[in-house]
Amino acid sequence: MPHASPAQSKPTAIADLKTHPRGRVTVCGFVETIRDHSAVVFVIIRDKTAAVQVVADSTDETPYTEDLKQLTIGTAVTVTGKLVDNKIVKLGGLEIQLEELAIASIATSPLPIDEDTGLDKRLDWRFVDLRQPQNTLIFKIQTLLEHAFRLLWIEEGFIEIHSPKIMASASESGGELFRLDYFDGHAYLAQSPQFYKQMAMAAGFERVFEIAPVFRANPSFTSRHDTEFTSVDVEISWVDGHHDVMDLEERMLVAALTAVKEQFGDVIHDTFGVDVVVPERPFPRIKHADAVQIVADRGYSIPRADGDLDPEAERRLAEHVKETHGHEFVFVTDYPPAVRAFYHMRYEDGSGLTKGFDLIWKGLEITTGAQREHRYDMLLSQAEEKGIGYDEIAYYLNFFKYGCPPHGGFGLGLTRILMILLGIRNVREVTYLYRGPNRIHP
Repeated sequence: MPHASPAQSKPTAIADLKTHPRGRVTVCGFVETIRDHSAVVFVIIRDKTAAVQVVADSTDETPYTEDLKQLTIGTAVTVTGKLVDNKIVKLGGLEIQLEELAIASIATSPLPIDEDTGLDKRLDWRFVDLRQPQNTLIFKIQTLLEHAFRLLWIEEGFIEIHSPKIMASASESGGELFRLDYFDGHAYLAQSPQFYKQMAMAAGFERVFEIAPVFRANPSFTSRHDTEFTSVDVEISWVDGHHDVMDLEERMLVAALTAVKEQFGDVIHDTFGVDVVVPERPFPRIKHADAVQIVADRGYSIPRADGDLDPEAERRLAEHVKETHGHEFVFVTDYPPAVRAFYHMRYEDGSGLTKGFDLIWKGLEITTGAQREHRYDMLLSQAEEKGIGYDEIAYYLNFFKYGCPPHGGFGLGLTRILMILLGIRNVREVTYLYRGPNRIHP
């Protein structure tokens, strides 16, 4: 039967034991392994920071004898004992000589998954899967990325917004929408906070950000798609063009990757076998038409009729940029209007090209952004050209009737950043709880 925790001061994080005074100490965590050698039992305890070996005498009756016999892999425990140096112990040359043991919760044995279990089953038991140190590390890195973004935003005078995720109409296009019952009518889950970011510009907020879920009813089963993901969204006013927006994204990514490299660079290399590279600014910027030609020169013809870059084209362009610029990132700019949203501003030189961009990192698109069209008449005209009826976006068009500054912004996929940063090939591995066409549990 589980016992109360031993009377002891605040538990010590296991990673902090190396600097903790030798002597009495308390730690909490999950039982990772048990090695019973009759006279002595070795138990590895892991918390979110590290693991430590606990050694227990099993020859004599002790206050912990019965609880020790009940231990299973995964059991949550609090242990108190004497912290000592032991050079032969691989886990930091330390061990705890057990004096008190309290079981918080006994794990059913065996656990439903192990390190060799396939991904789908591991996702079924995600809460157990996340106990693996490499998985815990992913979300420590995610936390630092978001923190670094926020530090830069706050330094540059941004305001955080929380836009609604239940909408009366589409925020991007008519496709990929999740429709839901809403009292006597219906509504949609937001594909993007796009319209509401622009509303903040009309409200005079000037610089806003949001980190929040977005929803796409995309039936794709690829390793890079999901139906719900976390989007990092930014919008800024008084821009002179989309290059101002790209400059901001560069500052964000350099700041975030610098922070990650400084705090986790070594452990990322040891765990995932990749080096964190802080990119030089400015990032290469290639016009869409030139990108299409570069890809063609490398022996690939883009199959899409509208000329939009598909995944293979993105990979080949990234190879070119790495070879010619020595850079992992590339902005693709000046897209034709056929592959851009109606609210992307167009050049006034008669070319019809948009002041929009995508950012590709190591061959995968992570961002779509643009300078937005802020003039009411132009927006209305471009919407009509795309076949979007006035009634569908009337509330959105109202944002631009009463004065709105020139502005632009972008959306950045958080899980794609993690995936590329850590060299992980599947977005499911870097999502806390993945949602896809066939997965809505747990």
